[in-house]
Amino acid sequence: MSRETLDLWFDTACPWAWMTSRWGLEVAKVRDVDVKFHPMSQNFLNRDKDIPDDYRALMDRALAPMRIVTAAIAEHGDEIAEPLYTAIGNRIHPGGEKDFDKAVSEALAELELPADLMKYGETEDYDARLQASHDEALSLVGDDVGTPICRVAGTAFFGPVVTPAPKGEDAGRLFDGVLAVASTPGFFELKRTRDQGPNFD
Repeated sequence: MSRETLDLWFDTACPWAWMTSRWGLEVAKVRDVDVKFHPMSQNFLNRDKDIPDDYRALMDRALAPMRIVTAAIAEHGDEIAEPLYTAIGNRIHPGGEKDFDKAVSEALAELELPADLMKYGETEDYDARLQASHDEALSLVGDDVGTPICRVAGTAFFGPVVTPAPKGEDAGRLFDGVLAVASTPGFFELKRTRDQGPNFD
């Protein structure tokens, strides 16, 4: 049996994408799966939408980290996406860091990446590259969803949205289910109302 690839699109500010990413890394431990991480931007997604002021403020703050992540990928290779996302996300989500600049700066230092990458948070130098990755994700699922987005077996979905992230064989079984529905022609959606907030255990 050939190895599957699980593509995951993320924004560092999204707690649900964080949970999905942790699930994906668990899947890689128990299934023959390569997990690849791709940036997208909730800021771009919500740019022209009517959203509450507090959420708009979060979207404004969310752009700089994704610009920096995209710059790091461009300058240091695709393989830096996961460890940099993990280093930033550990600080923002389970770590509770609200200062995104601090989280990113510390993550760059942890991975021994150039501190100079921080400058890209305030420039549009890599916006076209971030937009292209973002647009690829939305081209697969439509523009009425956000992060997380996953693709497996040539089919992409919004989700899976799960809390806390399953571990071990539980993660593998969820992947088996995602793979099954992704391999079913004409399958589009399973959904229920969330009644729990993010749990980073």
